Amino acid sequence: MTRSLDEANREISRVRSLPYGGARTQAAEQQVRLIEAEGPDKARAFALSVLVESLVWNGEVDKAYLPFTQLVRWYDQHPEHFDDMDVQGMFWTFKWMVGHLSDFPNVPASQIEATLEDMERRYALAGLGRDAVAFERFSLARTRGSADVDALYEEWVRTPRDEYSQCEVCDPGDRATYLVERGDAEEARRLIEQTLATGQTCATEPADMLSTLALIHLDAGRAAEAASAHRRAVAALAEAESDMAGARGERFELLARGGQPTRALRALVVDQRLLVQADTPRDRLIFLLHVVAGTSALLPEHADVPVTLDGVPATDVASLRTWADAEAETLARAFDERNGTDRYATLLARARATRPADVRLDLDVIRAGGPDGAPVAAAPAPGSDDAGAPESAVQRAERLVADGDLVSAAAAWLDAAAEAEAAGRLAESGFATAEAARCAQEAGDEDGAAATYPGAVARMRAGGVPPVDVVPVVVAWGPVAVTTGTGPALLEAVDGLLDGLAEPTPDADAPAPADAAAHAAGAELDERVARARRRARADLDDTAARVLASMGPEHAADAAARASRAAETYAAVDAVADASHAFWLAGRLHHAMGGVDDAIWNLESAVEGFGIARATEPRGAAASMLVDMLRAAGRDDRADEVVASLTR
Repeated sequence: MTRSLDEANREISRVRSLPYGGARTQAAEQQVRLIEAEGPDKARAFALSVLVESLVWNGEVDKAYLPFTQLVRWYDQHPEHFDDMDVQGMFWTFKWMVGHLSDFPNVPASQIEATLEDMERRYALAGLGRDAVAFERFSLARTRGSADVDALYEEWVRTPRDEYSQCEVCDPGDRATYLVERGDAEEARRLIEQTLATGQTCATEPADMLSTLALIHLDAGRAAEAASAHRRAVAALAEAESDMAGARGERFELLARGGQPTRALRALVVDQRLLVQADTPRDRLIFLLHVVAGTSALLPEHADVPVTLDGVPATDVASLRTWADAEAETLARAFDERNGTDRYATLLARARATRPADVRLDLDVIRAGGPDGAPVAAAPAPGSDDAGAPESAVQRAERLVADGDLVSAAAAWLDAAAEAEAAGRLAESGFATAEAARCAQEAGDEDGAAATYPGAVARMRAGGVPPVDVVPVVVAWGPVAVTTGTGPALLEAVDGLLDGLAEPTPDADAPAPADAAAHAAGAELDERVARARRRARADLDDTAARVLASMGPEHAADAAARASRAAETYAAVDAVADASHAFWLAGRLHHAMGGVDDAIWNLESAVEGFGIARATEPRGAAASMLVDMLRAAGRDDRADEVVASLTR
C-alpha cells in the first residue's frame, strides 16, 4: 500500500537522523527507489536531498552528482511538488556540490565550472543573496591556485552575509587559513583570537582554528602560546565531526617541528587511517602534505625511529617520509593536471623543505616520575574563600579546574595528594593523585598521566578504598595506557580489582532470619551492592578488552572474549547502551580475526541494543559495518532487512 506523505516524510526524517555512513546512504537510496516506484511525488524532493546529503558527507560527492541533477531536474519539471523547505534544501545542495566536486581530481574542471555557473544563475533568478556564490568562487580559485584568488577573496569578504552563507564560525576560520597562506599570519591570528573569544562552536570549529593558531605561534617563536593553543585544539578535536584531516595534519606537523617526535608519531598512529583514506582525495592530500612536512622536520635526527602503520609499507621515519612524499606527489600531479596549475606541486615542494622550529614545545604537565615527579608548574598561591579563610589545596585545585587551567590544577592536586599522604590519609591521597592524572590526560600529557595513574590506584587500595570505587580511575586510565603502550600495567590493576569483585559464595548453612522484614530490606541492599559490583566488573572487562585490542593481533582473541563477557554482564544489569558498545567491539575484533559468523552475531546484537537504547549515532555506525559485512558474505537479503529497520 502506498504510503501517505506524512508516513514517507517520517521515514525519510529517520534516515536523516542517522550518522553518515554506508547504512544511511543505502537507507536513503531505498527511500528514493520506493518513492519513484510508488510515490508520493511530493516526498521525492526530500528523499533526493537526503540522498545527496548522505553521499556528500560520506565522502562520495562524485556519486552524489546524479541524484543532485535528478533533484534539480525534478524542480524544473514539477516545482509544485516542492515546499519551502524542499526549495531551500535544493539551493543548499548547490553549495555542497560546488564546494566538494573540486575535491576529486577525476571530476573535470568544466563540470565544476558549469555547476557553479548554474548555481549563480539560479540564485540570481530566485533573488537570493550572493555570499554563497562569492565564497564558492573564491574557494574554487584557491583550490585551483588561480591568479585571481586574492581578488576573489576580497570580493567575498565584502559581500554581505545572507541565509545561504556558511556558519558564522567557519567563515572567519576559512578567512584565517587563507590569510596564513598568503603571508598575513598576524592578521590571521587576530581574526582567530577574536572569533575564539565569542565562544561559538560548530561541527569543525574551534578545532580547525586552534590547530592553525598553534602553528602560527610556533612559527613566530611563541612556544608557550603554541603549547596552549595545541592543548585547546586537542580537546576540541575530540568533539569535532568529520575526519578533520587538515587539523589532524597540522597537529602532526606542529609536534614534529616543535621537538616532540614521540608525541608526533603517537598522534599519527591515532590518525593513521587518513594516510590511506580520508573523506575526499583532497583531504587525504592535505593530510599527506602535513606528514611530509613533519617527517622532513624529523630528518635526519630521527630517521631510524621505528613506525608501524596499517596499510603503509614503512618501517621507520625515513621510509615513512619517502612513502608519504610519493603518495602526495601522485595526488598533487592529478589535481594540478585537472586544474591546469602547479598549486599542489608548489605546496609539496614547500612541505619537503620544512625544518624544525626555532623553539621547542614543552607539553609536559607532570614530569617523569609520575605522582612522585614534580609538576611542570608550581601550584598558584592559595586564595581565600568568602569568609577570608585560607584556600585548601583541594579547593584551589577545584577552582583551577573550573577555570580551565589544567596545568596549574594538576600541580595543586599533587600538592593535595602530598599533604594527605603526609598525614596518613592514603585514600584521600589516591583520589587527589587520580585527579592530577586526569588533568594531565585532558591537557594532552599522556606520559605524565600514564605514569601517575598507577600510583593513584596503589594509594587508593592501600588506603582501603572499596574496589568498586577504584574502578572509575582504572577506566579513565585506559585510553592513555593505549596511547603510551603501557597496557600491561593497567591489565595487572584490572585483574587485581576483578579478584576483589568476585561474587561471594552463598552460605548454605546460615540460619533462617527471625525478622522477615529486616531480611527483605537486607536482601534488597545486597542486590544493589551486587549489581554495582557486576557493573564494575563489566567496566573492567570492557577497559581490558580495549587495551588488549591495541596491543596487537596476538591479543585479539583475548580482547574479544573480554568484550563479550563485558557485554553479557552489562546486559545483566540493564546497561543496554554499554552492552551494545561492548558487542560492537567484539564484532570488530572477530571481523579482524576472520570470524564472519561471530562478527555478524555481535554486530547484530549491538545494532539491536543501540535501537533499544535510542542511541541513534552508534546504531547507524554499527549498522553500516554490519551491512558491509553481510554484503561481503553474500547475505544481501539480510543486509536489506537491516537497512529497512533503520527507518522504522
